[in-house]
Amino acid sequence: MSEQIRENAGGQTQESVGGQTQESVGEQTQGNVDEQTQGNTGGQTPESVGEQIQEPMTAPPASTEPAPPASTEPAPPPAPGRRVRRAVLRWAAAVAVFASVGAGTAYGITRLERTDVPGLATAADGRWAYPQLTRPPLPSGSPSPFDQANKAGAHYADLRRLVLPAPRGATVDRALDGRDGWLETRRFLAEYPDRDEREELGQKLVDHGLRHIAARGWRTADGTSTRIYLLQFGTAAVVDKLFGTDVAPYAGPRYAVRGASASVPDETFPLAALVEDVQHSYYTEPRPYGAEQVRTAYLGAGDVLALVVQSRPGGAAAVPFRQTVTLQSQLLA
Repeated sequence: MSEQIRENAGGQTQESVGGQTQESVGEQTQGNVDEQTQGNTGGQTPESVGEQIQEPMTAPPASTEPAPPASTEPAPPPAPGRRVRRAVLRWAAAVAVFASVGAGTAYGITRLERTDVPGLATAADGRWAYPQLTRPPLPSGSPSPFDQANKAGAHYADLRRLVLPAPRGATVDRALDGRDGWLETRRFLAEYPDRDEREELGQKLVDHGLRHIAARGWRTADGTSTRIYLLQFGTAAVVDKLFGTDVAPYAGPRYAVRGASASVPDETFPLAALVEDVQHSYYTEPRPYGAEQVRTAYLGAGDVLALVVQSRPGGAAAVPFRQTVTLQSQLLA
């Protein structure tokens, strides 16, 4: 069964619905009625009332005078306390109705984008609008990559369906579609401009038994270019070695990507955006950079090594980069 993924980077989780429920309103109503009732009885408790009833009382002597004629005057209006109680109950019912309607409205608002709700439109915080993400189904009887029964840490789902889709409004780079969704190794190696480094990395990929490469790229209206590559190997042990030793040590990436004159660890990446079981190394190009700034991330998830590259003239924004990396990590987890 496929499972849906909700965004947790640079974003918000669903807020709890504000407002009171009918049950809480009912509790307040009962409290108000009890207070009014106690006020009308002079603050007496049931125990004190019971004690007064149990006390013996002396009957007055019988009167020998004739009884007065029945009064023809209209009955006096209800006592003020009774009117108050009726008003309280009427208002409580109205409040309960409006509370339930308000709660439903609040729930509907939390299901929408803030910019879709009149009066709640806010300036964009830099996040991109991705489509709803769903992991592809596993073949029958196959474990997930981090299941204890999966000793190899293998992704049995279709790797091509594990690549993050482009956000809404972006222009897709068809050059990364490959043939039937599989990218040639030389096209991936073109991400590295230095010839010697490119040949060295290419040989390491062969030596470590590279099986497939799936990729996707796009460009957004602000000029940000994004490229994502997923490289699948035979086991998670192979990826662990490549990740920590040959490709993405903490001090900096072993091989420079296209457009980056230098790369240093991005220590500002929020810890709350990290995804369990996924190895990560985040790098950013420090100032002064050239015509564009480049941000890169390497991810290790089971038998998959991932590279995310994002660049933009004048500076690559941190928020969409973190959002993209985190969502891709969630798809691989």
